[in-house]
Amino acid sequence: MAIQWYPGHMHKAQKEIAEAMPQVDLVIEVLDARIPYSSENPMVAKLRGDKPCIKLLNKCDLADPATTEAWIAHLEKEQGVKAMAVTTLQPGHLKTVIPELVRKLVPERDRADKDIRTMIMGIPNVGKSTIINTLAGRVIAKTGNEPAVTKAQQRINLKNGIVLSDTPGILWPKVDNEASSYRLAVTGAIKDTAMEYEDVALFAAAFFRDAYPAELKERYKLDELSQDDVELLEDIGRKRGALRSGGYVDLHKASELLLHEFRSGKLGLLTLETPEMAEAEKLEVARILTEKEAEKKAKQEAEKLRRSGKRHNN
Repeated sequence: MAIQWYPGHMHKAQKEIAEAMPQVDLVIEVLDARIPYSSENPMVAKLRGDKPCIKLLNKCDLADPATTEAWIAHLEKEQGVKAMAVTTLQPGHLKTVIPELVRKLVPERDRADKDIRTMIMGIPNVGKSTIINTLAGRVIAKTGNEPAVTKAQQRINLKNGIVLSDTPGILWPKVDNEASSYRLAVTGAIKDTAMEYEDVALFAAAFFRDAYPAELKERYKLDELSQDDVELLEDIGRKRGALRSGGYVDLHKASELLLHEFRSGKLGLLTLETPEMAEAEKLEVARILTEKEAEKKAKQEAEKLRRSGKRHNN
């Protein structure tokens, strides 16, 4: 199921970003280290052109360290991109390494009489505002667990030769990859009301069973993991007392439990996708979109012929 979640301010933000980009020296894109592919906005590459880009894999304290390293290597294959794993739990480190990397990537602008103009971007709820506040050393950007908190652009002078333009967290108009839709929901990047909550938890449970069975068994004291997704979620709910009257498992409560414990890191350091998965899914999405486009053109041609025949008969 491809999702569409594109509040009006996001459309406005995209236009404003495109207008401001010519004056920007470097782009910083904040990604969720648990879903680097699904949290990477394809609009950013189009909007930044050949400008250098730092991709920050935020929340690395919640992600699988080995997979994060694989993602850094993968992302840096793109021309002009430098990737770095970060966590807002280490503010001192953030305040040092990010400005250092900015100066390294645009040395021609690193002069006393010229500020380096950067733009920070990222989809909702990846921790962009917390990073801005850390870099600024004061509360400038509003933070919150709900996605789409930042609504307007603002310009922040970091007082260290770097000026940062903040942007609202923008999702692209439509997420064509079904798996990415679910991953965005699992991490909380889109509102829990945008998709069926239990469906999201079932997706998560199935992935954890296949990719991180030991962590799932340990957290919920399960000897075996059911190959049936619903039964697995019921087993988790039963172990943790998510029951209704009559002893039936409350699937909604079980879903909340699983998703909240993943998001908080209580389930373990888990990453929902690998570079290999992303490359395979990109090819599949391209194939599906090509087929849809061909179907659309075929329907248009058929409609033209139908109208032409109708006019001819009249």
